[in-house]
Amino acid sequence: MNYELIGITVLWVFLFGYIIVASIDFGAGFFSFYSVALGHGNLVHNIIQRYLSPVWEVTNVFLIFFYIGLIGFFPDAAYYYGTALLVPGSLVIVLLAVRGVYYAFNTYGSSKENNKVYMALYGATGILIPAALSTVLAISEGGVITVRHAKVEVSWPHFFANPYTWSVILLALVSVLYISAMFLSYYAKMSGDQGAFEILRRYALAWSGPTIAAALLAFFEINRQNPEHFRGMLENAWMFAASFLCFLIAVYLVWSRRHLGWCFMMVMLQFAFAWFGYGRSHLPYVLYKQINIYENFTNDTMAIALITAFGLGLIVLIPSLVLLMRLFLFDAKYVRGSSAKKG
Repeated sequence: MNYELIGITVLWVFLFGYIIVASIDFGAGFFSFYSVALGHGNLVHNIIQRYLSPVWEVTNVFLIFFYIGLIGFFPDAAYYYGTALLVPGSLVIVLLAVRGVYYAFNTYGSSKENNKVYMALYGATGILIPAALSTVLAISEGGVITVRHAKVEVSWPHFFANPYTWSVILLALVSVLYISAMFLSYYAKMSGDQGAFEILRRYALAWSGPTIAAALLAFFEINRQNPEHFRGMLENAWMFAASFLCFLIAVYLVWSRRHLGWCFMMVMLQFAFAWFGYGRSHLPYVLYKQINIYENFTNDTMAIALITAFGLGLIVLIPSLVLLMRLFLFDAKYVRGSSAKKG
């Protein structure tokens, strides 16, 4: 049995789950502040809070699984990425703490007044966290990390001067806002809140163009950064073509205000095809030229234990999320405003 491919596939599935769930969360935070700043808060803020209240505490479960699995399956990842991610990783932890504090005080605090300073910090974290996390993808293409005298060195000047770095960060930012706006449009439609739906629909359409433009920019920048990876992407071009087709269908459905449930399914398929196409074409490297899934994999005993544990984790996690959604997000009374008084 090819434990290496099973292991990296399991990790990629968890990371894809985090991309979707966290994008909705981060984008909702930004739109919550943005709508208040523009005077739409009375229309949009309640819808966003109705979504965030039940799910904010479980969003990072996917990320925790991924990082534990990455080090477990590929122990050398701690050696290489530990130094490279010290600064962005620390920043992410601080920003997640800021979001957690906002959630706790906003949800459970005695005062329900929304301070614009706190709202601004909350909205900023929705942009800064994905920007910081996306640096992992830029680093994974190689050229940033070197080893001299058994010491890992990170060339930060090269990293920040590289156009590919900024293309990845840009793609992460616009994708977060696009995914979130698409989901929140669907959620507002389910709640019967036509005013919020129209605003969120405009957000979704507004961010659709920048998303596909940023994806194309990052695609061509990979050719400069890592031609071998670019050739792998061309060999899997059908996956990216399928992603673009799903994008067109999703944009048409939200534009026509029809079948918004299917619309968000198309968004998920759009990113699934792109994400797994990117990952497949990146193989066999986790970190280009330095971490190879076949040469830097853990032993078979550890691999079997991790695959079993992560498989059981998925068996528990997915039904739990489905139950959470059925009890709260997609419960008719809840969606249609039984908790609106909280807003």
